[in-house]
Formats: sequence, structure tokens, C-alpha cells
Amino acid sequence: MPFDINKCARPNILKLEPYRCARDDYKDDGTNVLLDANENAYGPGLALSKDGKLANGDTSSIEVDLLGLNRYPDPHQHELKQLLIDLRNTHVHTKKDLTPDNLFVGVGSDEAIDALLRAFCRPGQDKILTCPPTYGMYSVSAQVNDVEVVKVPLDVDDAFRAQPEKINEKLAEDPTIKMVYLCSPGNPTANLVRKEDVRQILEHPIWNGVVVLDEAYIDFSPEGSSLAEWVAEWPNLVVMQTLSKAFGLAGIRLGAAFTSPEIAKLLNSLKAPYNVSNPTSQLAMQALQPQNLKVMHSNRSQILQQRERLLSKLPEISGVGRFLGGQDSNFLLVEMLDKPSGGKANNEVALQVYERLAETRGVVVRFRGKEVGCLGCLRVTVGTEHEVTRFLDELKSVLGDIYDGRVSNDSKKVEDKKEKEANGVVA
Repeated sequence: MPFDINKCARPNILKLEPYRCARDDYKDDGTNVLLDANENAYGPGLALSKDGKLANGDTSSIEVDLLGLNRYPDPHQHELKQLLIDLRNTHVHTKKDLTPDNLFVGVGSDEAIDALLRAFCRPGQDKILTCPPTYGMYSVSAQVNDVEVVKVPLDVDDAFRAQPEKINEKLAEDPTIKMVYLCSPGNPTANLVRKEDVRQILEHPIWNGVVVLDEAYIDFSPEGSSLAEWVAEWPNLVVMQTLSKAFGLAGIRLGAAFTSPEIAKLLNSLKAPYNVSNPTSQLAMQALQPQNLKVMHSNRSQILQQRERLLSKLPEISGVGRFLGGQDSNFLLVEMLDKPSGGKANNEVALQVYERLAETRGVVVRFRGKEVGCLGCLRVTVGTEHEVTRFLDELKSVLGDIYDGRVSNDSKKVEDKKEKEANGVVA
């Protein structure tokens, strides 16, 4: 048989290291506390009855047209786009109004990331610039599209601030860099990119490219933080957002890119004809109605309360170090130390904490110790009051076991299983 996938497939795809999702490591068995994927633990921002069904009544009913599923969805999503525009026309950053012509909607922000690469970067020739530590899909999508990634790390010594001077130097040196990706609030750093830093890049005197600001977590930041409406002032600014986080709708996969009408036209021209499904569109439009926005804001308020609780209580646990980055998202980046007091950030301890919490205590967080400036760090999603209580209790217990050299019966079983697997023995 002549087929050889190694000679037939594109070389950049054969070398591809796929994005590692939170669920790749630990599945939800119905009992785990999942504080690893930055989901909204309080549920969808929708008016629902206590049993999780759609609420009844004229002001809070949610209609999904199941009978219309035999028809293709609206390819232009005008009504949905108008609701998203209404949400972001705050006039904090501009007196101008956005219109639906300023918007692209897709299957999560990931579709916008990929569409931008296809629109502006020639495979094998052009590049993008990212600022690690940051969201991994920028690099994965670049590799899929055979686009090189240039990196200007965030300033670790200045709370992971972006470095616009160094970014602009790279852009001046290399005209093949077509896009700069900035995450605000950052993932895993949880801090906003300063408006003046974004402006400095946009004002580059010679660079011809696009600045992409990823605001997936913006609704957990102080009021007025979003720069979405600022695209009315800058023809090469793109601001991406999603309903997966504050709106608690990760399961419907709806993302948006606010930008100039010219860029929006390009993105809308190259997308699949019916990229957003009818159920996704209908649920998203319901989430943007006043009665459901109230639910979202209520859930957000509870998350912020629990974020403050984590900020207060985590430092009281022996072996917990500094919070790195910022406090503008629904997660925190925190160090694990090599000894209970006066210790240094340590990856071995952080990895043990991560594994023991998940495998023996049913509490799943995210290990981030291998990323730039994140030595010994765990990223912890803010959960419900009950979940935060359980996390704090289990973290204290696990750290105590690690420092005392104790291995619980459950941990021993896990370690024995790993040893057998390493030796090729299937349990």
C-alpha cells in the first residue's frame, strides 16, 4: 500500500503539539471539585428553576426552537450581534458607537484566533508575536497555519506587565510579524494589560499589523476595563470576548471579535457559512436579555466574594507563597513553597500538590510551574463557597502530608499504580 502519512500530511501538522485541555488530565466523575478550567462554578447566566430546567413566565422564559433545527441557522447573526454591541457600547473609551458591522461571531474565541491567522498571515512566511506566559492556543493555531511565533515575555519583575517598548522593537525589526496577541486579563497571570501599553503598540510609527486583545475574562475586572468599544478609534485593533466565562456558557461555544468594519468583513467572508448553530445563537441572545444579565451579575458578585476569600485565607496556610500577577479574573496564580515557612517556590512541591489534590482528594487545579515566571505555581479557579472551603481544607492537609513525608493510603495506591504503569504492568 503506497500511503505513508508521514510523507502525505503537512510537516507542520505532523510536528504539532496539540493544546492540552484541563479535561485531558482529570475527568469529571460527578464528585470532583473542578477548579482547573476557569469555568463559572455558579452555572449559566440564565434564569433557571432550581432543578435546572428553563424557568417559566413571560419575563424569564428561554425559548430554543427545536422544531427549526432542520433549517440552517442565520449566517449573519444580526440580532445576536446587536445585543453584543449594546452590551459594550459603554462610551468609557470613545464617544463613537459600535454597530454590528464591527463584529465577528464564531465558535468560541478560538475560531477568531484561527480566522485572524488565516486572514493576515501567509503560511511559511509571516509571524505573530505573543507574550508568555499566555494562552496556549495562540501558538497552537499559529503552528497549524504554519506561522512562526516570536515571543516577548511579560515582565516577571513587574507583576507580568506587557513590555510595549520591547514589542515595538521587534515589530520595527521584522515586518513579517503581522499580529501581536495580548491577553487581558492574562491567562494564567490574571492581570489586565494597561491601556497605555496597548496604545503604545497601536501608535507604532512604521509597523503595518494587527493588535489582538483577548478579553475572555474581562467581566471579572473592574467596571469599564473592556476596550471593546475602542476598536471604533483604531482600524487595526481586534478585541476578542466569549460567553464561556462570566456568562457561564462554556458549553455553547460562542465567541466574538470586535474590530473595524474592514477587518470584520474579512473574518466574516472567510468563515464557514453557518458557523454558529441555532441553539447556540438562541441561548446567547437569551443570556444577553436584562433578566438573565441580572443572573450573570449575581453569579459574578459571588465569584468576586470567593476570590477575596481565597486572597485572605490562602496565605494563612503553611507552605503557600505569593500570589503572582493580578487579581482581575476568576482565577489566581499562587506559589507552593519547598518548606512550611520561609521557603522558596518549588515545582516539585507544586506538582505533588496538584497530583495529590486531584487523585486522592477529588479537587482539581492546574499546574503552571513550567511556564515563564511561574515556578512552583498553581492556577486556581474561583469556585463556589463550598468548593473554596473544600479546596482550602484539602490543600492544608496535602501540604502537611508532603512536608511531613507522609503518604496517605490513597496516595500510596496512586503511586503504586503509577509505578506499575511505568514498568509496563497494567493494573
